[in-house]
Amino acid sequence: MSAALDIATPELAFADSTLRITRYRGFAAQSLERFDDAVAAYEYVVKHAPDDIESWNNLGNARAALQDYEGGILALKRAMELDPQAAPTRVNLASALQSADRNDEAEEVLRRAAQDFPDDAHPLHELYVMMKRDGRHEEALSVLEKAVARDPDNASLQLKLGIESGIVRKTGEAEKAFRRTIALDPRMADAYLGLIIQYEHTNQEAEFAPLIALAESNGLAEGTLAYMRAMEHRRTKRFEEGLADIVRVPASLEPERTAHIRATLLDRLGRTDEAFAAFEEANGLHQTNPTNPLNRAAELRRELSEKIRIVNPEWVNGWNSVNPPPERPDPVFLVGFPRSGTTLLDTILMGHPATVILEEQPPLNLVEKALGGLDGLPKLDAAGIVAARQHYFDEVVKIHPVGEADLLLDKSPLFLHEVPVIQRLFPNARFILALRHPCDVVLSCFMSNFRLNSAMANFLRLEDATEFYDLTFRYWEHCCAIFLVDVRIVFYERLVENVEREVRPLFDWLGLDWYPDVLDHQRTAKNRGLIATASYSQVTEPIYKRAAGRWQQYRAHLEPVIPVLRPWVEKFGYDL
Repeated sequence: MSAALDIATPELAFADSTLRITRYRGFAAQSLERFDDAVAAYEYVVKHAPDDIESWNNLGNARAALQDYEGGILALKRAMELDPQAAPTRVNLASALQSADRNDEAEEVLRRAAQDFPDDAHPLHELYVMMKRDGRHEEALSVLEKAVARDPDNASLQLKLGIESGIVRKTGEAEKAFRRTIALDPRMADAYLGLIIQYEHTNQEAEFAPLIALAESNGLAEGTLAYMRAMEHRRTKRFEEGLADIVRVPASLEPERTAHIRATLLDRLGRTDEAFAAFEEANGLHQTNPTNPLNRAAELRRELSEKIRIVNPEWVNGWNSVNPPPERPDPVFLVGFPRSGTTLLDTILMGHPATVILEEQPPLNLVEKALGGLDGLPKLDAAGIVAARQHYFDEVVKIHPVGEADLLLDKSPLFLHEVPVIQRLFPNARFILALRHPCDVVLSCFMSNFRLNSAMANFLRLEDATEFYDLTFRYWEHCCAIFLVDVRIVFYERLVENVEREVRPLFDWLGLDWYPDVLDHQRTAKNRGLIATASYSQVTEPIYKRAAGRWQQYRAHLEPVIPVLRPWVEKFGYDL
């Protein structure tokens, strides 16, 4: 192409009255990303052939590539005027509008294109990408589903549907989409990886071997197969075999997950220093995520510090004093710093027929957002409180029906931060607090492969995790003193030592009859499907004690943060 462009010189192109050479020069220059030359050629063409739709379109794209977004938009609008039926021009125009930060116009162009071309999935796909970039995940998934309906044989769209469905916990839809992707393109490695990760998180380890066999029969690359085999070996506790496979995975393949799998295998083999270095490597890779996780984590810690300042007795005394009687029993909130045993505990509680468990679901967050956060609490009147409660329960029943006799337990570890809004809406609410040795908790958070929301981003560095732990419990203790919170503590170490002895008093406190089947937490875990926490694999195992006191193996690495954790270690009755 470069040689062709050298032949189609400006002198030769602009001397050609047919404009064929000029168009070719523009095309060649654009293909070589020599956009200045492309713009000059296309501007010459449209000057002499003002109805040349394709050249107007190409001129718009070339100008946008030079960051002349307004010029690109003008050219693309001209192309669209000349041929309103050209769907690709609409998509190009939307792209230029987004680049110019005219996002509302871009969305309108894509929506109109999707409406005008009902068989074309491309505008919907671009709308999905735009919404994903803007964090509008639920809308994005809905749009992607419509795109897939228009082009169900598009393997790339099916793959994205599998990924997005998995993110929002639609496990059945995710598996179906990944399987459809493989049927359409048997060598699309990402579909196998997505599917095996889906099986991992839903504890369907029996599906690993058949999926690996399918991948082998379809000729997938050895690196992909090694990754899948390592996951199977880890599940079956063949740690040496898993380590031998994971080192054969190329650096470009799922680098964060690969590093994390290697770290967990080294940990289980007792190779502590190597494991810690591998966890640091995995977290270092996460730190480079374009969403700036370290900055988001720091901002959340700043917000938490500010909440400690704002929430004080004077502030609470300034609330509107209304307290309308509850229309139904208040929920019980299961809280605890991540990796403190909340998932094991909620699985045990889930085994009781009179409980409904929400596992890290959004109802309370949606209500708090609608109220305007802390700022909205003081001015709430009786009608506002009743409406907010109704909003909460309306959101709950979208997830799970709740009978009149059911005990609703809303489990989300970091509702530790939500005491004021909970107390404002549900002043009789009770809290179950899961506690575990602070050093074990911080280490386990550092060693977990969380989704990088702003809270979990705090666990990419030990010092950040420790500061976040300290701030969290300072705020929790601060709120408990102000609101006189009714709380029952469950200690992880006691729970794994003797489940019945630890949870029988909890059931009495909750007003639940004893139900021996709750002790079969493995059966409950297997039946619950997706477990949307980092404990998804552990809760399907028999109760084990290896995680209690594990921090001692890593003590040398924890020494820099122990001074911050020491007060909490002592307060919660542990020792160093």
